[in-house]
Amino acid sequence: MRTKFLLSFLFFSTFIGVAQQTTSSPYSFYGIGEIRFKGTVENRLMGGLSILPDSIHVNIQNPASYSYLKLTTFSVGGAFNSGNLRTSTEKEKTQRSTLDYLAVAIPLKNAGFCFGLIPYSAVGYRIRNIDEANGLIQKFEGTGGMNKVFLGYGIQLKPNLSIGAELNYNFGEIQTSSLKYIDGIQYGSYEQNVTALSGFNYKIGLMYQRKLADLSLYSGLHYNYNSNLNTINDNTVSSVAYSEILTPTRIDVLSQNRTTGKLSMPNQLSFGAGVGKSRNWMIGTELTWNQSRAMGNRYDDITVATFQNGYKYSLGGFWIPNYNTFSNYFEKITYRAGFRYENTGLVIQGQTIKDYALSAGFGLPLGGTFSNLNMGVEYGRKGTTKANLVQENYTNVVMSLSLNDKWFVKRKYD
Repeated sequence: MRTKFLLSFLFFSTFIGVAQQTTSSPYSFYGIGEIRFKGTVENRLMGGLSILPDSIHVNIQNPASYSYLKLTTFSVGGAFNSGNLRTSTEKEKTQRSTLDYLAVAIPLKNAGFCFGLIPYSAVGYRIRNIDEANGLIQKFEGTGGMNKVFLGYGIQLKPNLSIGAELNYNFGEIQTSSLKYIDGIQYGSYEQNVTALSGFNYKIGLMYQRKLADLSLYSGLHYNYNSNLNTINDNTVSSVAYSEILTPTRIDVLSQNRTTGKLSMPNQLSFGAGVGKSRNWMIGTELTWNQSRAMGNRYDDITVATFQNGYKYSLGGFWIPNYNTFSNYFEKITYRAGFRYENTGLVIQGQTIKDYALSAGFGLPLGGTFSNLNMGVEYGRKGTTKANLVQENYTNVVMSLSLNDKWFVKRKYD
């Protein structure tokens, strides 16, 4: 079993490092791109809740949860996205498949630690703007994103209280380009920026649960402190020959330069609470506050957009009809559902970009083990068609595999 864990981890680590473009949102034009959900499929299907401690499911949103694990767990999750982009006059369809996370968690006595890899942000857009009155054609493209490698540790201070901490190393590369061409002028201008990002940050978390008669109360808090990222930007400006049907041909390099700098990342605070019955049901809610983000990973002048403080509200839960049954498989299935509403903090032309979604799915036990397959669907909407902006209607089909086993057990018989 350990060999399968290690081979799977190495395979998916390679895959996630190569697969950089994991979004097709025009809103990934701003800042360091579209910020990805940094939790498991199980959390995502409950609206993003991170308050629940679990003995067989890893909760990578709150490091305090690692102390509740009883089995070594390898978890990997991905999604297939189908979207419809529309403005007040046009429509476009998009599709993509993404690998969202992989993690390995190992329990210790009254403690546990976890390590893994998660995409942090994603850039993937193609925007074309035509000003017929002035004969101006502009094209903007962007790819890449940022990932994070994390190592977290959680420990139980008391049977009902746990704390945890996590260290993250963020890294990635974002490539952006802009083409400007005026009809009737021989050559256009082409600017390309390749920005390398790197830096550390940390997270701290706390979980508290208390029994009241047959019910349990759950609560969780985690604070993500994001320090500055180091940036190295290579900028190249060229003159190009432009054609509607051909790739622009570079005529001459006008300037090349490299600059270094710092990019301030936002802090984040989440707090939630819920009530339920162990291994039967739970319902909870959570509120997340996001500090305003920095705008720039590129040198284009952005005057119509700003970042403000944002927030996210989540509501969700799960239900297991009969966890201990041996005769009815369907009663052992975990059913999950949730809702989230998010103010992203991005404001464009006076319009606040909001994102909200409904989700539902289930967890299927695998064989006679504690391993499980989790599947579900998330329906959502982001943005608006007001002020000539883009509204995204999307469907995410999500899936994860959680493999559980007991490691470091001393054999009684050879």
